Amino acid sequence: MSLLKEGMSGTEVKRLQEALKREGFDPGIIDGDFGAGTEAAVIAFQKSAGLSPDGIVGRQTQAALGLISTDLHDGFQLADVTTAIVSKMFPLTPIGNIKANLPLVLAAMQTAGLADKPMILMALATIRAETAGFEPISEGKSRFNTSPNGHPFDLYDNRKDLGNQGKPDGNSFKGRGFVQLTGRANYEKFGAQIGQDLVENPALANNPQIAAELLALFLKSNESRIRRRLSEHDLAGARKVVNGGHHGLKEFKSAFNTGNGLLD
Repeated sequence: MSLLKEGMSGTEVKRLQEALKREGFDPGIIDGDFGAGTEAAVIAFQKSAGLSPDGIVGRQTQAALGLISTDLHDGFQLADVTTAIVSKMFPLTPIGNIKANLPLVLAAMQTAGLADKPMILMALATIRAETAGFEPISEGKSRFNTSPNGHPFDLYDNRKDLGNQGKPDGNSFKGRGFVQLTGRANYEKFGAQIGQDLVENPALANNPQIAAELLALFLKSNESRIRRRLSEHDLAGARKVVNGGHHGLKEFKSAFNTGNGLLD
């Protein structure tokens, strides 16, 4: 069954409507037209099932409704993601770094409910784009974060979109970890979720265990937007959800596509 969303019609939509009604989420007239009533029923079902409530019926929602096999990703198992396979996604990375940190990342993704093939590939490709050595690192100085005559990361100091409150917030809350968590607001938000005071101890974001948890939680917080882009095969869009731009896009695409082929 293909991806289903508002505006589509046909026998697959009719099957979807019938399944929603069986589950107690009435889409209205069973007519094979994916309209507002069907979308509302889908969103209600997704919330009930603990899925991303985006109104789009992808493989997870289809499986939860019994429309396809519960084997969501053609037999994919988290155990399939081995050091040997990931090393091919990170061709220039010391294998010891992968061996040490891959288990932490996979465990964090599983805890966050993101242990399916698309999201695991998203996590690994993000690491490739952000911290190609497969270890948590701090952001380096550049013309984008430090003015010609300024102190390190002075261009971040007063970034209200990051929740920064002036010097020395730019340097204190520069990018760190696997996902390059940046800004006072993010350190506060995600630190609270993992039970760590990252505002007082921002360097903890580079602890491998904590960095893995932050990566998983950051992806979880953007899950519906990421899944939508991935379902549309829009890797640039998925990358932009995390990075806000196209930095590292070439590396991201390379890692994602390599992993996708190896984990078929």
